[in-house]
Amino acid sequence: MDTPESEVVVRDDPHDLARHVATAVLDLIEQVQSRGVAPGIVLTGGTIAHAIHREVARQSVGRNVDWRRVELWWGDERYVPSDDPERNAGQAREVWLSHVDVEPERVHEMPASDGEYVGVHDAAAAYAEEVLSQGTGRFDLVMLGIGPDGHVASLFPGSAQLDVDDAVTVAVSEAPKPPPQRVSLTFGALNRTSQVWFVASGEGKAEAVGRALGGADRHDIPATGVRGQQRTLWFLDAEAASRLT
Repeated sequence: MDTPESEVVVRDDPHDLARHVATAVLDLIEQVQSRGVAPGIVLTGGTIAHAIHREVARQSVGRNVDWRRVELWWGDERYVPSDDPERNAGQAREVWLSHVDVEPERVHEMPASDGEYVGVHDAAAAYAEEVLSQGTGRFDLVMLGIGPDGHVASLFPGSAQLDVDDAVTVAVSEAPKPPPQRVSLTFGALNRTSQVWFVASGEGKAEAVGRALGGADRHDIPATGVRGQQRTLWFLDAEAASRLT
């Protein structure tokens, strides 16, 4: 099935970007819930995601969102202890999820290294089973950042994980940035979504953004390997968009 062309939204600065994306998140949740469906949303980590999550919590006051009917997932996670401050789930919980009335069983954190699974491969397999247990394994929204090297989730340029097409998750044992062990959704899982939203801020992301939107090979710029079935949006601040032609 052909997917629509990517759309680009540029905001002036990171603060404006975070506010704009947070509003869009809340709008989407309201729209999906108005159809009687509990939206499935895949979250990401990073500096700009942290700002967006904080804004979602702040802006949700007075919005028609039933947080008890939202399924929250993660695109990737560092395989570190559950209390490690670098975990994406912990950061989201701190500034967003602890401030709204979410149902704990609908918050699907990836396993931590101090959990019940023996090693990162078992942890990845367990998360795949959890995704598939929800039925179709399909999402309404996947939110992603992009690294300066073009990586997305924990799918890094030139890695063997880029060619895994028959699994929901992959274990990463030797990530080129710390920590080396991670769990990530695959391209196949990330692409089973209505919408993909990339969010990038800062000059350091500009080259990767330009190459991704220019159609680079996914083995060089993995972000090109993820597209929404209905919509792919790139939310950028002015610096991240500075090398677009």
